[in-house]
Amino acid sequence: MHLAWLELDRFRSYERLRFEPDPGINVLIGSNGAGKTNVLEAIGYLSMQKSFRRTPDAALVRAGEESTVVRGGFDDVAGAFDIAVEIPLAGRRQVLVNGKRPARLSDVALTAPVVAFLPDDLDVVKRGPSLRREYLDDLGAQLVPTVGADQREYEKSLRQRNTLLRQEGRNADPLTLDVWDVRVAEAGGRVLANRLRLLGRLCDRLTAAYRTVGGTPTEMLLPTYGSSWADVPEIVAGMDPDYEALASALLGALEDRRGRDLEMRGTSAGPHRDDPGFRLDGRDVRVQASQGEQRSVALSLRIAAYQLLDERHGRPPILLLDDVFSELDEGRADGVTELLPHGQVFVTSARDDEVPQMGKRWRVAEGVIE
Repeated sequence: MHLAWLELDRFRSYERLRFEPDPGINVLIGSNGAGKTNVLEAIGYLSMQKSFRRTPDAALVRAGEESTVVRGGFDDVAGAFDIAVEIPLAGRRQVLVNGKRPARLSDVALTAPVVAFLPDDLDVVKRGPSLRREYLDDLGAQLVPTVGADQREYEKSLRQRNTLLRQEGRNADPLTLDVWDVRVAEAGGRVLANRLRLLGRLCDRLTAAYRTVGGTPTEMLLPTYGSSWADVPEIVAGMDPDYEALASALLGALEDRRGRDLEMRGTSAGPHRDDPGFRLDGRDVRVQASQGEQRSVALSLRIAAYQLLDERHGRPPILLLDDVFSELDEGRADGVTELLPHGQVFVTSARDDEVPQMGKRWRVAEGVIE
């Protein structure tokens, strides 16, 4: 599968753009602020239905405009299809696949899988747990449609419970709170089961990727999972956690902590408070690894995601490399290139000589790609 054409209408820095990339490697060269990353962001949005910059949809609308439209045409072995997204400055967006609304938005990510390597991927390793939770939930949704649905159900139930707690505090009706406890526990149990199952699939791939991009032949990079409400077993390949046991554990935690939650007017237990992590030869990567080791771990996470999506779809996903090679030494750059199968790739760089791959070169300047 590859992106055959991209059209931007009032998107970020672009008033209008029609771009017909090569089905292989595309290298976008331009100065900082020329709009290179905006193009990759648009491609990623068509698949993930959100910005990989973690910015709100309204920020995608060109200054002074009321809405933006992103369209893309894809060629696949099963035939051509197109995705169009209209994003208003205020209100709900509209997503169309071949001119029709998809039954589930999670199906879009499965139809056009994308993996993005970004300079701030290091934050996933170095900073707080929310970015690691996001990495797992996003990748899971790209691999299995029900994962995204489970996450949305959990977030919806959690919002409702928190709204009740925030508005009523200790005056909250116990029977109503019981209902939301069950809803949160059932959805939360599925979310944690999904995360643990995915981490089991990542185990061997993370170590193999790390050894190639920066580690020694004996180093082990393994995932961990911290939870204050569930007894999480050691992460092992092929693990299949018991959803019902996890849901029961969360329900018990919500009941035990009800007094605390009523006082703080929020929910103190659940997957939204968990801390996925990684250990390199037994060391906590976030606080005990060097900058170079952390960068190699960040690369390994994206490579493992790319490989899982390739395996899931039987073809490599579209790969977005946003100014990545300027941050890598020669060994890590070669390692990334070695581990990635051949597919459609988009690379941005301010300097042509920083990009080791051959491919079609494009100049980006003043809203034009040529």
